[in-house]
Amino acid sequence: MTSDFETQLRAVSLRVTRPRLAVLAALRDHPHVDTDTVIALVRANHPTVSHQTVYDVLRALTDAGLVRRIQPAGATARYESRVGDNHHHVVCRSCGTIADVDCAVGDAPCLTASDDQGFVVDEAEVVYWGTCPGCATARTSQ
Repeated sequence: MTSDFETQLRAVSLRVTRPRLAVLAALRDHPHVDTDTVIALVRANHPTVSHQTVYDVLRALTDAGLVRRIQPAGATARYESRVGDNHHHVVCRSCGTIADVDCAVGDAPCLTASDDQGFVVDEAEVVYWGTCPGCATARTSQ
């Protein structure tokens, strides 16, 4: 039986390899993680996979559009497997937690720039900043 990951890899003409499958699984189960966390997650089940292999896989998957690299201001790069839907992120200023936020209500209104300067806009990157529920609760209980 072919897995969804195998189908995704073949659809973008990438070979199905154990490291690629492991990285995709790690990102599915742990969105918004940095490279070191991806390496740790992959090596927990596949200890012989090298750091460089994980870096190479992340680059190949990002280049192929199967993975998205995000880097909120002041943070390390993070990776996620949710792609192609123009969603955004909310970032906690205190602990750095990142969560997905669907595009604003309507037919992708965030893609309508007040003045697009002649560009054909196909994606908008919006980052909302605030305090996550856990940090907000911790602040009020201090």
